[in-house]
Amino acid sequence: MSEIDRGKINLETARISWPELQRQFASGHLIYVAKDMDLVEVAWECAQDNAALLRDWMSAGNVARVSDDQARQWQQDNTWFWAVVVKPWVLIQPLPENT
Repeated sequence: MSEIDRGKINLETARISWPELQRQFASGHLIYVAKDMDLVEVAWECAQDNAALLRDWMSAGNVARVSDDQARQWQQDNTWFWAVVVKPWVLIQPLPENT
């Protein structure tokens, strides 16, 4: 994959609601990024295919495919997210409440 600029990734982030993400969840392409992680940095490392670092983050529970339990809770809470696409994935990070 060609070098992708972090600034470009940052410009491609967006605020999105859970109902708008359900299709990506159903297709298995939705990736959770923990609140204390930098979404743009995770997306950049994903775009660079940095498998070792991604495995470390996954082992620590900081990056993971969205679980059924998370999906149910986010549906119930009408959660909003900060999101970015790194094909074929959509990386999401729950927004702090009331933002």
